[in-house]
Amino acid sequence: MTQTPAPTSSVSHPELLAVYVNDHLAAAAGGIELVSRMIGVHRGTEREQPLRQLLDELREEKAAITGVAQALGFPVRQYKQVATWIAEKASRAKLNGHLLSRSPSSDLVEFEFLASAVRGKRSGLETLRIAATVDSRIDAALLDRLIQQANRQHDWATEVRRDVAASVFGGDPSAPDHAADNGNGDGGGGDTGGKDDRG
Repeated sequence: MTQTPAPTSSVSHPELLAVYVNDHLAAAAGGIELVSRMIGVHRGTEREQPLRQLLDELREEKAAITGVAQALGFPVRQYKQVATWIAEKASRAKLNGHLLSRSPSSDLVEFEFLASAVRGKRSGLETLRIAATVDSRIDAALLDRLIQQANRQHDWATEVRRDVAASVFGGDPSAPDHAADNGNGDGGGGDTGGKDDRG
């Protein structure tokens, strides 16, 4: 068993970690913008409240990552967050092939992107949690909670993504679970943090 090192209050390559943290802050800004827009699309449906909860959690997570940057003395590069926001705006017309209206596949594309974004966000939190084992300035307990939260978010986004796929194209949304159950278990394991880690 690998022994966890005692925190030393010093991460290796802090300049690289500063860039990494700012990249994830930029991604968080894009995720907040996307979910804010999705709430408007799904207003009055059963998906509105879970999306509102997700938006609150994404804002909390962005604040937490900002807190990590501040604790480590890293500058927060606002320009990266603005660039991500502009890119998310510009990508709307490209997602579904309809310039002036939503395609039947728009919901599917958005929930696929959301599930993938949550998976990427979870990876970033896990990286910071690893760094917390050697730097006591990083709040390990907070990251543990946010990782668990990200697992729940990914499970929900994956379930909705499958339901939307079935509603658009037909079929059984539980089919991927059947495929996993019928596997022979020799695929090398992989991430078990969520029920479907393929985004």
